[in-house]
Amino acid sequence: MRHYITRHQPKTHPRHSVLAGLGGIVGIGMVAGLSVWSGNPFLIAPFGASAVLLFSTPDSPLSQPAHVVGGHFIGALVGLILHAFLPDTWWAAAMGVGLAITIMSALRLTHPPAGGNPLVVFASDPNFGFLFMPVLLGSACLVATACLYHRLTRVPYPRRPEPAPAIS
Repeated sequence: MRHYITRHQPKTHPRHSVLAGLGGIVGIGMVAGLSVWSGNPFLIAPFGASAVLLFSTPDSPLSQPAHVVGGHFIGALVGLILHAFLPDTWWAAAMGVGLAITIMSALRLTHPPAGGNPLVVFASDPNFGFLFMPVLLGSACLVATACLYHRLTRVPYPRRPEPAPAIS
C-alpha cells in the first residue's frame, strides 16, 4: 500500500522550486501578453500543464521543444479531424485522446499535456485555424520563452542529443 502514497519525485532545492514557479509565471505571462497585444487567442488550458514540465523538469524528454510543439500539434490535429467526422459525444472525445496518445507515442513525440487538446477541441468547436493559432504559435512561444528563461537562470535547456553509438 505504501507505494501508492510514496513520493517518487526526488527532493529538490528550494531555489529550483522558486525558479520553476517564476518560470511558469513568465512563460504563461508571455503567451497571455502576446494574446492581449495581438488581439488573438494564444492560450489554451493544456499550456498550463506544459509550463509545469518546461519549468519544473526541463531535463525530461517530455519537456523538450520537439515534444512540446509536436505533441500539441498532434493532439490538436487528431481532435480537429475526429471532431469533423464524429458526433460531439463523450466517446468521440475519448477516442481523440486515445488516438493522440497512440500517435504521439509512435512518433516519439509524447507530451502529456497535449492529450488535453482533443478535449479542448470537442469542448470549444474551433475551426482548423486552431491548429496554427493558438496551438503552434502558442506552444512555440512557450518553448522560446523557456529557452530564454533557462539561459538567463543558467539551467541547461534544451537537452543536447546523446551521441550515436559507434558502428564497429
